[in-house]
Amino acid sequence: MNRIEIEIKLNKDRAWLLDTVAHLSDVDLMRGATKSEHDPASMWSAKDHLAHLAGIETNFVRMVRRHLAGDPNPVALRTNPDGSERTMEEIMATVHKMTEEWVAEHRAKSLSEVVALGQAARAATLALLGELTDEQLGAKLPGAPWSDGTIGGVLSVNADHGRVHWQWAKEGLGLA
Repeated sequence: MNRIEIEIKLNKDRAWLLDTVAHLSDVDLMRGATKSEHDPASMWSAKDHLAHLAGIETNFVRMVRRHLAGDPNPVALRTNPDGSERTMEEIMATVHKMTEEWVAEHRAKSLSEVVALGQAARAATLALLGELTDEQLGAKLPGAPWSDGTIGGVLSVNADHGRVHWQWAKEGLGLA
């Protein structure tokens, strides 16, 4: 994917997601739709899913920046701090815990505040996209299991991520 395709995809999918969420009733926006994968007693609302997306996008930008700064393990999911390999179960437990903490931190925010989180995350993604060379966009991000593993692929997957979470929220709300 080239930089133009990435930017178009990010902008189109963000606009689609915001338009979709904006048409939810306040009740549907706030009621529990899906169980947290970290804490099954915690139910995520559509707004929580939107907050989650901002957190992941923020993390992806940080990973790319760590890589560009020379970090040999910028994703930091596949290994423990001592260097030992993590199992997929351990990786997913770490990811689910991190995302649950992020969502809980932002749960009391209004929709407008959660949208602003997403705007800040997307602005950071677009700023990074503007700083990268075409060669960097095509380079692999070590440890990245998303998309094709390239920096450009990892940045673009934020668009698909929003559609996946909307589908889960929609099904959980019985709107499917």
